[in-house]
Amino acid sequence: MNDTPRYRTVAGCALLLASLGAGAAACGGTDSGKLSTHPYDAADQVSFGTAGHDKKPVALNKPLEITAKDGDGRITDVTAVDTAGHHLAGELAADGLRWHSTAPLTAGTRYTVRVATENDDGKPGGRTLTFDTAPPPSSKQLKVTFGPESGEYGVGEPITAKLSAPVKSQAARAVVERSLKVTSVPATEGSWYWVDSTHLHYRPQQYWPSHASIRATSNLGGVKVEGKLYGAASKPLSITTGERLIAVTDAAEHRMKVYRDGKEINDLPVTTGKPGFETRDGIKVVLEKQSFVQMKSSTVGIAAGSSDSYDLPVHWATRVTWSGEYVHAAPWSVGSQGAANVSHGCVGMSTDDAEWFFDTVRPGDIVQVVNSGGDEMEPFGNGFGDWNLDWKKWQKGSAIQGGGSATGDKSAVNSSQNVVQASRLRPAV
Repeated sequence: MNDTPRYRTVAGCALLLASLGAGAAACGGTDSGKLSTHPYDAADQVSFGTAGHDKKPVALNKPLEITAKDGDGRITDVTAVDTAGHHLAGELAADGLRWHSTAPLTAGTRYTVRVATENDDGKPGGRTLTFDTAPPPSSKQLKVTFGPESGEYGVGEPITAKLSAPVKSQAARAVVERSLKVTSVPATEGSWYWVDSTHLHYRPQQYWPSHASIRATSNLGGVKVEGKLYGAASKPLSITTGERLIAVTDAAEHRMKVYRDGKEINDLPVTTGKPGFETRDGIKVVLEKQSFVQMKSSTVGIAAGSSDSYDLPVHWATRVTWSGEYVHAAPWSVGSQGAANVSHGCVGMSTDDAEWFFDTVRPGDIVQVVNSGGDEMEPFGNGFGDWNLDWKKWQKGSAIQGGGSATGDKSAVNSSQNVVQASRLRPAV
């Protein structure tokens, strides 16, 4: 026998029991599973250490191990699943005499371990063990709140995750990120981005498919993040998307073209920001809709009494940034719409066109501005500018695929879930 056994990974398991000084509540029995119809009881062939002899929960600071008695067959497979259905990863030695865990145990749960064996004659056997794990060593738990609220959104709506405590190290962020799952039907490739130490955004490489079903879940409950910080159970989120609606404003042409599932459905004359107040270029996402907003220049730093001051009632206002950029009715500038840019940063249009746009779009729909000469839309902090990062840059914000975040620990998020009231009061016509 080779003195240095090679290891092969076994999908879905990780328990180290023979080396445990503390035991676990256990119950033995046969397991059919993938074995033959009548596998023999391998109770005398495999060792779980003191498990089964002690009712104490298994400690979290030690790996779990299962061993086969030398000269009495070998272990062929091991699976370990907790009460939430999460599999624990592990490795089986090439000689089949030892299996051990390669991932931390989840705290405060019960595992069911199924061991498949065979004797020297090749006859299959099996053994099942259940045990409880110790609770988290501290009351400090990391909770995850997903956003947005359940409902139907446009194809540009990102999934957000707000953490109840900061997570700063890349290793700890990787633990969190691996526990946060986003699935969609139809399936899409996507990734998390660490905006800061308490906020993550998730988006696909391209926009979500039309009429998709999207679900975000956390498997963080009981998982050790770092130190004495363990994950807590979190409420899952389900949303859907509608049709793919994208509005593109060409500030140089003074036109907005609206597309539904790739087909142009309207071409509207508009006005955008004048020199000194240029509308931001780039991709934005509809944040909310307000049928009436009183827009005051003082909220965006324009002194009362100046030539640029205003205090106007505005109808059919579709918001795209928290700093006050809207698509809205601007009856006072109808003569310039389609011909010149005269606004203070918003996209203005006729009352009828603004009402049509208001009724057509939903939160999550895409509003893009090109050729404005203004600043680029920020990726974070002023709405959802996530789509202004190309896919390679986006992946660098993942703790698993990249460095964990390009924005470090600075608080960069001001999403619809945590925006302060003051930022809601900064409209610009």
